[in-house]
Amino acid sequence: MATSTLSIPSPPRFAHGRLVMTPGVRVLIEQTRLDVLSYLHRHLQGDWGDLCDEDRRANDAALRDGDRLLSSYTVSPTQKLWIITEYDRSVTTLLLPDEY
Repeated sequence: MATSTLSIPSPPRFAHGRLVMTPGVRVLIEQTRLDVLSYLHRHLQGDWGDLCDEDRRANDAALRDGDRLLSSYTVSPTQKLWIITEYDRSVTTLLLPDEY
């Protein structure tokens, strides 16, 4: 008899507040060129993506101190996605770097 494993997502490490996205992200989603859910899940788990060690440490400190959180993910060879959660955890924004 075959068995399967059910993967239950871990609870987020912090509140995300209201989720918003920029027009560029919306276009990529509508064109089915970007699935943001996996990146958002990573961000909320504290997987900061493609950041240098200094920025990772800054995010880890921000979790304790209530500062802004930034993640950066390479979604294709020519495209990055940034996710920013504000210091008060009221809003999380998904954006392309050139829309910052």
